[in-house]
Amino acid sequence: MAGTVKARSLFDTTIVRQAIVDSFRKLTPRRQVRNPVMFVVYVGSILTTLLWVQALVGKGEAPGWFIFWVSVWLWFTVLFANFAEAMADRRLRCARRGAISRPSDWRGPSAPHGTSSSRPRACERASSCSWKPATSSRPTGPSSRASPR
Repeated sequence: MAGTVKARSLFDTTIVRQAIVDSFRKLTPRRQVRNPVMFVVYVGSILTTLLWVQALVGKGEAPGWFIFWVSVWLWFTVLFANFAEAMADRRLRCARRGAISRPSDWRGPSAPHGTSSSRPRACERASSCSWKPATSSRPTGPSSRASPR
């Protein structure tokens, strides 16, 4: 079951599309609090959006156009950070699973009981994902992972 891992371009359309969707999914406070700096930017973007709405009503302390553009830049920052993280996650997930050959009956950590999956779940969702298992001289399994103590 020897195969080769196909080289991907930096902006593979399948990964980019999935990363755009994931960047919007990561807009929950529970996900944003994991990165304190981006959480502060996230809260700031919410507050400036509320200030912009207040300025539209006519009770704002600054011009509405100024608050709008500050809010746009803050939201762009949050979405771009989420996009970059999602791109890295998707590429790493396919690369990590593609670099290690797994037996055909291997069940992933998120696979339900009774099913077998030798292909990463991220690649199963995209029909055009070109993931192929590669041969590896490293043993696979729980005993091959050394725990740092």
